[in-house]
Amino acid sequence: MREVIEPLGPGLRRVWDVSEVLFEQRTPFQDVLIGRTAHGVTLFCDHERQSAEASQLVYHEALLVPALLLARRVERVLVIGSSEGVVSQLAVAAGARVVDHVDIDTATVRACAAHLPYGYTADELARAEAGDGPVRVHYRDGWEFLRETAGGYDVVVIDLPDENADPAAQHNRLYGTEFLRLCAGVLAEGGVVVCQAGCPTLWRNETLVGLWRRYTEVFGTVSYYGSDEHEWAFLCGTRERRSDPVADMVARLDSLPYRPSTVDAQALRGRTVPPSALRLD
Repeated sequence: MREVIEPLGPGLRRVWDVSEVLFEQRTPFQDVLIGRTAHGVTLFCDHERQSAEASQLVYHEALLVPALLLARRVERVLVIGSSEGVVSQLAVAAGARVVDHVDIDTATVRACAAHLPYGYTADELARAEAGDGPVRVHYRDGWEFLRETAGGYDVVVIDLPDENADPAAQHNRLYGTEFLRLCAGVLAEGGVVVCQAGCPTLWRNETLVGLWRRYTEVFGTVSYYGSDEHEWAFLCGTRERRSDPVADMVARLDSLPYRPSTVDAQALRGRTVPPSALRLD
């Protein structure tokens, strides 16, 4: 039995029992481990659980579905991070004709395709790497890709490990105001930028509070979505002001080509109320 000790906050840790290690490697960017846990096959990056077989769909739908519903169209989607490939697959199922998936860590994306029972298969990833089909994988730095792309994206998805206090963590800069402005700049009219925003729990919500402030600086409308089935929060931003973004999401739910398993109209009404740390700040 192997243990992975996941840091949750100052003085707090979570211990995962890993019954079998399927993959382990130090890539140029992070320590990666894929193994079997009580939650099924699970992906850890730098000792933090990124996704697990039992809960990955809850996570990925909470990340993507509100943004799909808020966007005026879903034809072109940009995904930054999200090594597993589930977001790309869901975007295609929702009608996207082009999905540009940008990830800096080639080894991790390929390991996920080889060992996770969700997301890309090895064959799907090979086709995406070759640009054969709607999904196109680019092994690039997200910042550089944004500076060079012609834009016109209906949805931009930022799905990275949690922001942290480590000055050497290269992904932290992709949570900053300047990066959010770059994302806003590549949107088509009516487009949405959605970001994994950390955790709403009181004793580990620093990332969420900071990102909420940055989002409100950059975007005309900011919408919150918090999963009530796990410890995740997500933020959507649009450049234009929306009088009632939740009503917009609910109105589009029945016409979305992808039928979510874990997001319905009641969830959209109930989980979009920001926690008090954001509302009363």
